[in-house]
Amino acid sequence: MTDTGDTSKGISHGRKAIRPTLKPRELMTPTPDLHGVWKAKIITLFPSAFPGVLGESLTGKALQEGLWQLETVDLRQFGIGKHRNVDDTPAGGGAGMVLRADVLGAAIEHTMEGVRGNWPLIYLSPRGRRMDQRMMQNLARCDGMTLLCGRFEGVDERVLEHYGVQEVSLGDFVMTGGEIAAQALIDATVRLIPGVLGNQASAEEESFSSGLLEHPQYTRPAEWKGRPIPDILMSGHHGRIADWRHEMSEQITRERRPDLWDSYQASKNEPSD
Repeated sequence: MTDTGDTSKGISHGRKAIRPTLKPRELMTPTPDLHGVWKAKIITLFPSAFPGVLGESLTGKALQEGLWQLETVDLRQFGIGKHRNVDDTPAGGGAGMVLRADVLGAAIEHTMEGVRGNWPLIYLSPRGRRMDQRMMQNLARCDGMTLLCGRFEGVDERVLEHYGVQEVSLGDFVMTGGEIAAQALIDATVRLIPGVLGNQASAEEESFSSGLLEHPQYTRPAEWKGRPIPDILMSGHHGRIADWRHEMSEQITRERRPDLWDSYQASKNEPSD
């Protein structure tokens, strides 16, 4: 990471000193890997889209402090010919263009070189498994992950088959590319890494962490537009407050997400080990 002229003392993380910068793009300047630090590698036609919002707030601060790492790989650099073409027309005809297998293969092999441990290779795709909290928890326990951001009509199927790529979806809708979905996936994963949020209880009490949606939250003023904070939250009785919050989580989940409620009920009925 380059120094932008700030002479303030760097933040120590292992054997590497990392200095904060005012330029978001500098967050991804190639640096030696920090041993044992979770890392996201992104293969994309738009490397300048990163870190984007990931460079802000707590995730950005954690990135600067070396709690996680981000590396972008420009797919265009692996393009074919003078114009570095990365796509071609669909076999069998049809609209749009498809990312080429030879281009993607070269980019993937370059990106995955030297990768060790539990390191999934993920393609952001509307036909993939939908993201959920359990997926993020599993990814946060990995050593890192590589994300392939598609464009156009998608990627050559042979690439997905050959490299055992996992397909993951942000939801049941289609976007112009995978970059926004990749940022959502990274954000939801990185915030589960110890030290990123600062308060581990925040992650443990959120929606989905217990299989339920989160209870309502309130803060000052005590009354707003004729709507007071529920008396129980002002009582100071922590046991009753915890019970109320749990009851509200169950009620909201039952009313708004019957699919989650059914899963929650099933998990309660499962025999414990």
